[in-house]
Amino acid sequence: MAAEHLAQVNVATLRAPLDGPELAGFVAELEPINALADASPGFVWRLQTEDGDATAIRPYDDDRIMVNLSVWESFETLRGFVYSTRHLDVMRHRRAWFSRMADPYLALWWVPAGTIPTVAEAKQRLELLAHRGPGPDAFTFRSPFPRSARR
Repeated sequence: MAAEHLAQVNVATLRAPLDGPELAGFVAELEPINALADASPGFVWRLQTEDGDATAIRPYDDDRIMVNLSVWESFETLRGFVYSTRHLDVMRHRRAWFSRMADPYLALWWVPAGTIPTVAEAKQRLELLAHRGPGPDAFTFRSPFPRSARR
């Protein structure tokens, strides 16, 4: 077992209320995509409420901003889920559901295996990425860092 797992956070600003007709397509995909993630190779954990998703968790002053936070065994398993499954089809529609964000909306970082990151930590990783750019403490799919790069 690897000593470190990959944490990921992504945030999105809703274009309309979650229960409105404009986001019906997104809402319809939530359960199947979450189930796909849960069953994917390398999946470890994801942030969720008793409802089975994280749509009720709004950690920013702007209530339109939603958060997704998960942990994966490796960079490769997360990348495989994001870009080689039905998840990619959903991502192709994101501009219809979410507004463009000026700051980074996705950050990746390594955590000790068995560690569950907090939403506060995830927000800090996004801020770190916005202020410093990709580095061993917060990076992106385009600019990855290997495990234990911080040492």
